Amino acid sequence: MTQPIRWLQDEIADRMLQKLAIVKLEVRDVLMIPDFSGKHFSVFAKRFPSACIHSAIEEGSTGFQLWRNKVVANWRSLFCPARASTIASYFSTGKFDLPDNSVDLVFSDLLLQDLTDPKHFLKECWRVLRDGGLIAFSYLGPDTGKELRSVKAMPLEVKNLLSPWDMHDMGDALIAERFSDPVMDMEYLTLDYERPALLLADLEALKLVNPIANSVIEMADLPPKLTLEVIYGHAWVIGKNLSKSQDSVAYICINQIGRNTR
Repeated sequence: MTQPIRWLQDEIADRMLQKLAIVKLEVRDVLMIPDFSGKHFSVFAKRFPSACIHSAIEEGSTGFQLWRNKVVANWRSLFCPARASTIASYFSTGKFDLPDNSVDLVFSDLLLQDLTDPKHFLKECWRVLRDGGLIAFSYLGPDTGKELRSVKAMPLEVKNLLSPWDMHDMGDALIAERFSDPVMDMEYLTLDYERPALLLADLEALKLVNPIANSVIEMADLPPKLTLEVIYGHAWVIGKNLSKSQDSVAYICINQIGRNTR
């Protein structure tokens, strides 16, 4: 996402933090992916003063923002080995720059709709989360921009979000990836626009249309409103080292195998 909807990223992150306020969780390490311009790094630093905060910085962050985040991370690294990378690194490798079982909370704000394979993202979260850890996320659902699909002779190419998952799809995927007690929630936000140019800027930032030529800005036959379907969810990692079964075959963690001594 880009600067025109920075307010949306911040607003949804604030709502996620409000939902987390009632969740009891002992946090030693946090992964924020993405951390928009380093802003939420400072929020988590205040909320979890003794935690190591690992972050993946959003694409397009300025050099100063990256420098500021690095300075804060390095200062806190006097007490814990925090890591900072970029979201582009995850997109290119499909991996978090973290070892297995290394964080207690993964906080992901408005990312999943931009992933072609959200299930792979969940697998990575499972990998890095410790037993008893929590994943908390938000993303835009498939009803986002539904007004555009009803406009006839749309003079620009409308795109679907890369991930078409609704909250039921996500809930099923969490269970399939062995997360426990998933909680899903959804709300509609309606944005009103005074000028088509403002709507077009947001559509491009949300990746709902291809890059727009200046000549298109003057179009008037566009809906004055835009619906955002915002999906929230969280789920726990419980019994991570317990045995599991797949395709009628049982797998037992080596740590569960012990000797009976007398």
